[in-house]
Amino acid sequence: MSSTPTIDPNGPIRIIMNGVTGRMGYRQHLLRSILAIRDDGGLLRADGTRQQVEPVLVGRSAAKLADLARKHGISEYTTDLDAALADDTARIYFDAQVTSERTKAILKAIAAGKHVYTEKPIAESVADGLALVDAAENAGTIGGVVHDKLFLPGLLKLRRLIDSGFFGRILSVRGEFGYWVFEGDLQQAQRPSWNYRKEDGGGMVLDMFCHWNYVMENLFGRVRAVTAKAVTHIPERWDESGERYTATADDAAYGIFELDGDIIAQINSSWAVRVDRGELVEFQVDGTRGSAVAGLFGCRIQPRERTPKPSWNPDVPTAEDFRSQWEQIPDNQEFGNGFRAQWEEYLRDVLAGRPHRYDFAAGVRGLQLVDAGLRSSETGRRVELPRDGSGSANDE
Repeated sequence: MSSTPTIDPNGPIRIIMNGVTGRMGYRQHLLRSILAIRDDGGLLRADGTRQQVEPVLVGRSAAKLADLARKHGISEYTTDLDAALADDTARIYFDAQVTSERTKAILKAIAAGKHVYTEKPIAESVADGLALVDAAENAGTIGGVVHDKLFLPGLLKLRRLIDSGFFGRILSVRGEFGYWVFEGDLQQAQRPSWNYRKEDGGGMVLDMFCHWNYVMENLFGRVRAVTAKAVTHIPERWDESGERYTATADDAAYGIFELDGDIIAQINSSWAVRVDRGELVEFQVDGTRGSAVAGLFGCRIQPRERTPKPSWNPDVPTAEDFRSQWEQIPDNQEFGNGFRAQWEEYLRDVLAGRPHRYDFAAGVRGLQLVDAGLRSSETGRRVELPRDGSGSANDE
């Protein structure tokens, strides 16, 4: 294993940012994270001083990169990834490209001695993900994978409830995620077309099961087995140019997950559902002493002492307003942007030369759940995940 590459504490933290012309890469990672840190005077270090950050933009469109650089006062951009990686003053590489391009770019970055922070999924397969783990370990570089959902205000409130023992013994988790993504004919789609082409790395399971894995394992327990069904509800869509194309990737997934502690989680994920809930994602957690419903921002609770006692009578209309029987947890602390919060944590870990808690191995566990979910959908069987954290899932 090579020694960990260091960053000059007296100079700026230069970050090669690849894929920031895309929606998520631009809004959350460049604009609301790195540029926000820059505009606040730099990263706040453990000793109370600040160290400035300096993005180097990389992408396929020189015109788009030039526009971003001009708009935000960024001095460096290039369409040549190899040239950017050859710059020894830029010690960190970030990847927000389409999934199909990610593995080879990260391997190049690691070979160039860069620390790597990346969007998920980290690769298209478990084997490719494990190759990234091995490469980073051999190079002595620090890998990090975006775990943004854990930094959402609603889930931070949920974390506090769990840590306080509010739930007693947690029994089950029910998650609902999604919204209607327009097909692109009558109204332009609000997600990029590659999301619906399997050959380009698209698909609900590949995208969202990586998220659900880290949410479940960090809040409730490791996933031990899954029974899932992935479907393509909308088989035909129209791309950014108005051209009709066949949707080859799944646009919805319905999963039952068995977790440590005999907790059962059910999560529905769909881009073909119309929203009838408070937020675009909500998790209901039921325990012996209380329940909670957490979304992106809010978190409502119902302790055992205030749980109503409804009775079933199909002959009489229900008079109770069940939603009014829950209490909203107040916003009694300030919650910043979750993407920025994790960026700051990752950068501090790199400066300190210590591993990031959400590392490439965590990204591989997400891919293992993807693999298990797709296999379950194809075979109609329950699939167990590997216990040792390596390799692929196994059919029961």
